[in-house]
Amino acid sequence: MPAATSGTLACPDTGARPRLAAKLADMIPGAAAVTVGFTDPVTQWPHAYARATDAAGRPIRLTPVARRVVARWVVRAHPDADWSRPHTLDLADGQLAVRTDTAVRGR
Repeated sequence: MPAATSGTLACPDTGARPRLAAKLADMIPGAAAVTVGFTDPVTQWPHAYARATDAAGRPIRLTPVARRVVARWVVRAHPDADWSRPHTLDLADGQLAVRTDTAVRGR
């Protein structure tokens, strides 16, 4: 493959986190955000979960396997986050933020 003469890479590295957001947006059509955490309010035992929502905040159905895969990908891409609280990943810009509208559930 010939080298680029301009000195710029043909495929510049845009960072793993924005690429993850783009991959998740492709994987979950219509999703605008993904919420990930370890304290699913539906179950008693802590485990990784993910929920997808569209731009209006309506939930998008995910299969159980997709919920686990999405949660694991986001957690692995953001190991420095405090996962004692749920986080929301904005799929438009790849920004991860702590969800402030949920209470922390004790064990």
